[in-house]
Amino acid sequence: MRRIKLGISTAMGAAALAAGALALAPTATAVTPTTATLTADCGTFGSGLATLTATQSGTSATITLSSSAITSPIDVAAGSVSSTLTLSKKGSGTTTFTGKSSPALPAGAPVSTGPLKGTVAAGDVLEAKSLKLVIFGLITVNCTATSAQSPGPFTF
Repeated sequence: MRRIKLGISTAMGAAALAAGALALAPTATAVTPTTATLTADCGTFGSGLATLTATQSGTSATITLSSSAITSPIDVAAGSVSSTLTLSKKGSGTTTFTGKSSPALPAGAPVSTGPLKGTVAAGDVLEAKSLKLVIFGLITVNCTATSAQSPGPFTF
């Protein structure tokens, strides 16, 4: 009888400890908004509306960019574009998201790049400022945001 009581007490104590650990576990982080639009000017490669999609997991974040207004200058193989997205940081400074993940794009196709990876801190408020695409290490496309993000900057 004594063993049964001890076993039940031990099980109840373990359950209480597990429930306490869950209550104290850090909550999942999320970026808001997850999707934003802005207008960008990429010179002779086009200008117009671009869509940014952001995700966050702890201090790691990714942003994917796509635009039907900005087009590929030539046929581009998957993974042959190096991208650097620079975002202004509320308060001061900038942060960059980089990557070499891009789908295959035929000449004249809408541009898509990402996911671009970056590091964020809780409370970071970031807004796209510029994008640099280097295709095959030879062709550089510089894009500049010409409007604010809508519905607003990303808050991590």
